[in-house]
Amino acid sequence: MLQSVANIAPRSVYVCGNTTTTAGLTVTLSKEGKGSGDYALEAGALVLADQGCCCIDEFDKMSSQHQALLEAMEQQSISIAKAGIVCSLPARTSILAAANPTGGHYNKAKTVSENLKMGSALLSRFDLVFIMLDTPNEEMDDMLSEHVMCLHSGRTTPTSFMSLGNVQEKEKPSTAKSQSLKEKLKVHKGEVVDVIPSQLLRKYISYARKFVQPHITPQAAQVLQEFYLLLRKNYMTQDSTPITTRQLESLIRLTEARARLELRTQATESDAQDVINLMIYSMRDIYTNESGVLDFRRAQMGTGMSEKSQGKKFIAILQQISEKTNSALFSVQQIKKIAQDAKIQVKDFGAFIFSLNNEGFLLKKGPKVYQLQTSNF
Repeated sequence: MLQSVANIAPRSVYVCGNTTTTAGLTVTLSKEGKGSGDYALEAGALVLADQGCCCIDEFDKMSSQHQALLEAMEQQSISIAKAGIVCSLPARTSILAAANPTGGHYNKAKTVSENLKMGSALLSRFDLVFIMLDTPNEEMDDMLSEHVMCLHSGRTTPTSFMSLGNVQEKEKPSTAKSQSLKEKLKVHKGEVVDVIPSQLLRKYISYARKFVQPHITPQAAQVLQEFYLLLRKNYMTQDSTPITTRQLESLIRLTEARARLELRTQATESDAQDVINLMIYSMRDIYTNESGVLDFRRAQMGTGMSEKSQGKKFIAILQQISEKTNSALFSVQQIKKIAQDAKIQVKDFGAFIFSLNNEGFLLKKGPKVYQLQTSNF
């Protein structure tokens, strides 16, 4: 996917995280020649991709280089002060990154930050975060296997695709306003897909970026503002994801890009609604827990509490109490009282204790009595 984006984008740079250094991303300072002692600047990937796209694969493998991206993603520039050279280079680039979770699979009991081992400062700078899970689906698996076999056997790839979700017969087209963005992009059964050639698409994107500068209409601005205020009102609670003006700026950028995609100089209310649907879809991926329930206490940046971090916090409190009382035995009533005092918020306390028992932190010693395994007593 990243290779395709790098090939289609008019100006793009593709790098792999496990073979990339901080200097390779930003700026390298080197001596010009043997005789002269002057220094020269050599641009890195972010500077070379100015006003373009920088695609970074294996993003989780470059943990030591994450700090170099903070200024570029926030200020759209890279500052350097080395060997008497003080300057600032433009890095107005869009960053498209792909990362793999630790352990080889994504654990929905953990937050995005816990799965990817990334800091909150970096993850909060991405406008959209999508979680791509390989879930079994008969129709999608059949389509992908057919495509792969056509590539290796020399057969022609079929141009008629089935829907990636539940296969539905093509219904009567409804009005554009009543359709969501997902419905507009869905390919129905029996529908022929006319793929745009990559060279034409590259010219189209280049023309749109150069000549189309959309402005947000008052109606679209009102829709975005209402959605932002709704997020601030509902989710600014204890242990929830902080909603700041950074999210509002992301909505504005995406709305302008949605209008630029159709070569329009004005971003309308429908563009704003499409972007809101896209943002909600991204948030649904981030905040869905292992039970499939939306839990807004789980922050993508790691500021909220997942069930895993709740358990760690509770075990640490039990460890402190065990050291003070010289006893590792706790009754269920004592455990509930300690959890209430520590403001440990879980939906099912019995299931919470059961999970700690399964993980080996607590050992059941009798009816309604548990022993803390990490204690020395």
